[in-house]
Amino acid sequence: MTQPAPIRRAPSGPLLTTALELAALMVPVLPLRAGKVPFGNCRACAGNACGGRPNMKTPGPCHCPRPCHAWAAATTDHAALTGPAWALAWRQTAAVAYHPGGTGLTVVDLDHADAITWARETLPATRTVPTTRGEHWIYRGAMQSANAVRPGVDIKSTMSYARWLGPGIGTMTALPNAVRALAAKGSSMVRPAPRAVTVPGSVGGGECPHRTPAYLDRGIVMAEQRITETTSAVHATVYRTFLAVLSAHGRCGCLTDVHIRRLFAAAQAKGESVRHCNDAWTNALTRLGL
Repeated sequence: MTQPAPIRRAPSGPLLTTALELAALMVPVLPLRAGKVPFGNCRACAGNACGGRPNMKTPGPCHCPRPCHAWAAATTDHAALTGPAWALAWRQTAAVAYHPGGTGLTVVDLDHADAITWARETLPATRTVPTTRGEHWIYRGAMQSANAVRPGVDIKSTMSYARWLGPGIGTMTALPNAVRALAAKGSSMVRPAPRAVTVPGSVGGGECPHRTPAYLDRGIVMAEQRITETTSAVHATVYRTFLAVLSAHGRCGCLTDVHIRRLFAAAQAKGESVRHCNDAWTNALTRLGL
């Protein structure tokens, strides 16, 4: 006798309900696993084997139906959020996050009391959301995200995610120039020592083969992913990743400040300090004799 096909039940729960409510308001959302980190890529997308989307400026770097690619998985698609490809993720979800830049917002993440005091003295008042250790200040308007723009202050907007902790209180105001200026100044805080980018040229003297996006960009994305997905020994993982990148690209001169800032940003998102990033980068250069 033929057995009836099992009934597939749609995922449910308070976190999914919250995600669907936000998606209905056109806020792109994604699930976070324990540790407030995104789910790793599926097998088809592991190591960015799918190719991703080169510039990753909008959610959805590939056509994978699973919640892959960290912040870029954020979506407002009800069918995707409740579909079978996301079901396992929702059963393991510890929190809901959203892509601020995808809904035209910028979050100034204030990580401790001193940062909050600085914001109150420096930035225009706006909607605030209490966090575990500080506050999120939310402004209307999107910009490039930046980590560690000053002690205890990160900016989360495009190509980033923020944990959803409720609607907050207060009237949301327009993104001020003071916040945009922070990102411009903060870029110097995550830049390694000058010798990190003035490495020797290639021996052959011809055009560097790593300049093609298919090789260099994929390598940087894989390095970012390796750091993002680590769940232990973060210091060691950051160092080994920096060492691997420099082993592949450190002698041809193809690495730019943009590439290095991306690696530093990934490390800082895992809790590494700017000082440790600089130390890890310098140690990797020394190890390779660069």
